[in-house]
Amino acid sequence: MSGTVTIGEAARRTGVSAKMIRWYEETGLLPPAPRSEAGYRHYGPADLHALRFIRRARDLGFGVEAIGELLALWHDRARPSAAVKALALAQVGELRQRIAELEGMARSLEHLARTCCGDGRPDCPILDDLAAEAAPPPARRRRRLADETGRIARDIARKAR
Repeated sequence: MSGTVTIGEAARRTGVSAKMIRWYEETGLLPPAPRSEAGYRHYGPADLHALRFIRRARDLGFGVEAIGELLALWHDRARPSAAVKALALAQVGELRQRIAELEGMARSLEHLARTCCGDGRPDCPILDDLAAEAAPPPARRRRRLADETGRIARDIARKAR
């Protein structure tokens, strides 16, 4: 298997852990690697390039489904750039939503910290707030928004093709 590397070396060269490489194969983002007679996976230059692509997309916050779509567009030389742009802009929207949620969390914690005396008394408005009944966790709302944003981007991408 000349010109190929093992999973450990692929992980080192791409910054993607061996565990994640195996997971990307299981999910179909990466095609199954050919195996040596001893059963070791071997990755060629195209596989390493794809792993770097996946790593960069993950670094930009894209989810697995969107990365699959981006990989398909990357391999399709006749792709419309509008489809790629739609996915990127949908991701920007999702990131801005997450930023807004994080800023809201920070404001809430700052407010709670201001209301806490922080002395030797056991009274603590921070703990009281955490123990109070609350709305659904932000992660659920964020996930619903991400699902909707991704669906819209995929619709735009399909129409652009």
